[in-house]
Order: sequence, then structure tokens, then C-alpha cells
Amino acid sequence: MGGPTLAELILSRVSGRDVRAGELVIAPVSRVMVHDSVIDAVMSGLRALGREKVWDTSRVCVFVDHAAPAPTPVVADSHRVLRGWVRDQGIATFYDAGEGVCHQIMVEEGYCEPGTVIVGSDSHSNSYGAVGTFGAGMGATDIAVALALGRTWLRVPASIKVTFTGRPRRGVTIKDAIMRVVREIGTDGARYACVEFHGAGELPQGDRITLAGMTTEMGAKAGIVVGTPEAPEWLRPSADAAYVREVTVDLSTLEPQIAIPPRVDQVSDVSEARGIPVDVVFLGSCTNGRVVDMRQAAEVLRGRRIHPRVRLEVVPSSRRQFEDAMADGTLGVLSAAGAVIGTSGCGPCLGRTGGVLAGEEVCFSTANRNYRGRMGSPDASIYLGSPYVAAVAALTGVIDDPRPYLDASDAALDALVARRREERGDRGAASARSGDRARELVAAMPLRSEPWVVGMEVED
Repeated sequence: MGGPTLAELILSRVSGRDVRAGELVIAPVSRVMVHDSVIDAVMSGLRALGREKVWDTSRVCVFVDHAAPAPTPVVADSHRVLRGWVRDQGIATFYDAGEGVCHQIMVEEGYCEPGTVIVGSDSHSNSYGAVGTFGAGMGATDIAVALALGRTWLRVPASIKVTFTGRPRRGVTIKDAIMRVVREIGTDGARYACVEFHGAGELPQGDRITLAGMTTEMGAKAGIVVGTPEAPEWLRPSADAAYVREVTVDLSTLEPQIAIPPRVDQVSDVSEARGIPVDVVFLGSCTNGRVVDMRQAAEVLRGRRIHPRVRLEVVPSSRRQFEDAMADGTLGVLSAAGAVIGTSGCGPCLGRTGGVLAGEEVCFSTANRNYRGRMGSPDASIYLGSPYVAAVAALTGVIDDPRPYLDASDAALDALVARRREERGDRGAASARSGDRARELVAAMPLRSEPWVVGMEVED
């Protein structure tokens, strides 16, 4: 038997005994994260356990981000109850509406301690692996138990090793890299596994959040980046660790990627999807709502206006990201281009606030999910990809490879934009063309199991 993987190493350390994949452990948690969408169920769970107080108020982080600001009186009442509960408990780490997405703040404010276990009431709690933390999303009942006891139980996951080699070309981002990984592994190919990322430790923290968070879309229990600056030297897998699967992605040959609705693993090179028209572009979420993402969009849109029939919604992932983008002029560029700047938080990502989709609308999103009904009407279509592709879609009205737009002269860029806008044509005909093109792309892909639909998971 070889040495431990990162998951085995962390769970052995926190449980106080040597454990391997498949074993059950009782694991102390360093923090518990709770957000507004599930707080009512969590409080009910605590009451059912006979607990009035959480085990340690200094180790609980609470956020209002999923439906914020409150879009309905019912949600407003829930937020009011949540704020009262936070005060009664004496929880100091509370981020109200407008502060940002829970996962972004958890990482950027240093709440994620490398080598520890954090559980959150959101499936994208895997994001904490960006700094070497074993982060796992759980349902309301398990979160209530963790709040009451300061520990949780886990089956030690098997691990999948993902290795990145080479350097990406201009116009190719880490979002493209993780989408290629999702394409290779599939939406259930990492079910209850821990995905270890090698060759990514020196990436900017935001890119690492994108990697770790999107392991959720493969069914993973956790996703952890190896060798990050925040992690201590001991926090490395053994050279002879055993993996159930290994995937290598050469970034130097990678092209911009796109996920075709309604599945996040229906991924192709964006060049194959060129010309698909869009109505809405969303730039934001815990996956791509950081200042670097907004800067990439601004590279394309600087000095230009978006297509007159496209709505561009930009939602920073935290107040810090918002302020950084304000300070360097990035948000000014996007606003001048015609973007609507939303409240820092989840925004329209999960279809509860901030601009939901109507039936038959086509959206290009930098978020992480595109199943039917995710952002509003189940009759809408959602394509996923990078901020560069998002900006080009907003500018031209169609999906296109962003690379020709990045270094073109003003005259060449004007001509390219005019040509793409002319190709888009009338929106009614374009809508049908979008559906036809998507079906052609999907038909050429390997057969997958049935996609997620609304109601199959907790809203997060």
C-alpha cells in the first residue's frame, strides 16, 4: 500500500489515526459555513437536536448571498430571522447582503485553514481546496450536527489526480482548463472522490478557487490544489499515493472551451460553437466574479458598446473584488460598454434574484451550472465559458472564439464585430438557429447519463 493522498493525509491528521479511502472517520471541523438559502432548515435541525447554541461562535461563518438583496417579502422575512439568530448566538463572522459570495469571502479573508476540514451548507464548499483545505458541502441536517458538536462524520474519499502541464496561450484561461477536465471526467465520474490538482499550486488564488469549486460539477466530495503558497510543507500527497484515475491536460494546446446546455460536461472547443446567438451575458459567480475576470472582459469591451439586443450583467464575487475593479477603472469600462453592475453576491447564477431568464432566452454565463431552470425559465438555454468568451458574446451578440479580438487593430476589430453582428441577424430566426446548432454539437458528443434538472438538489 502506498502513501497517503491529500484527502487521506488531512483526514488522518484531524481524526488522530491513520485512515485510507473507504474508511469512516469522525472529523473535527475548523469552521462551519452557513448561508441564507438553508438557514431555516439548519435552525430547525438544531432545535431538533435540543441545542440552543452552536458549539463555538468563533468558528461559524454566516452569509446572506444567495437571494440578496431580498427579492420577495418571504425571503426578506427569512433574512430578518437569520439576522436575529446571528445576534442571539453571538456570531461575529456575519456577512450581510452586498458583501459577496460565501466561498469567495471564506478564501480571500483567510477563514480557510490549510490541512483542516470545513463543512458548508453549499455544494460549492469544495472551493476551499484552493488553499489546501478539505472543504465539503453538506445538507441542512449534517450542518446542524456540525454546528452543535463541532465535528462531522465522513467516508474517506478515493482520489483522482489531475495534472496540468504547459502554459496557456493568450485568450485561454483556467476556466477553459477545468471545463476540459469536466469534459474528460463527466458530471458523475468523480462521485464522492477527492480531485487533486497538480501543477496548479502557483496559480493566482482566484484561479485556484475556480478549479476547486468546479469539482462539484464532477460529483466530487472535495477538490484540493497541491502545493499552494498558503499550505504548510507537510501538506503534500505521498509520491507513491494511489489514485483511482489520472487525467493530464496540456494547457499549451488548449483552446477556449464552451459547455453546451443542458449539461456542464457537454464541452467542446468554442470554435465549434461559433455563431450561436445570445440574449443575456452573465459575468460573475464564485467561479468567475473576480477582478481578474472583469479585467479580461474589459480588454474586449474597452471603448465599445455591447450589442443593442444583448443584456450584460456583471456581478462581482465580493465587495473587495468590486472595490478593486472600481479603483482600477475596470467597472467604469464595463459600465460605459452598457453593462448592468449588480450587488456583490450570487446574483442571477441560481435564478432567484438579479435578472432571471425568460423562456427561450439564450444566456452565456461564466458560472458553473447550466441545467434546465438553473437561471430562471426551464425553457431558457445556458452556455458556459470564460470571461473572454462572455465579453465577445456581449459585444457581437454571438458566441465566438475570443482570440482574434484581443490583439486586433481598431479597424480590424470594428470589421470583425460588424461581420458577426450581421451574421446574427433577426433574433427570432437566431433563436431557432441557436437550438439547432446546440443539438448538432451535442449529437457529436459521447452519450452521457440524464442531466440534472430543477428540483434534484438544494438550491445553491
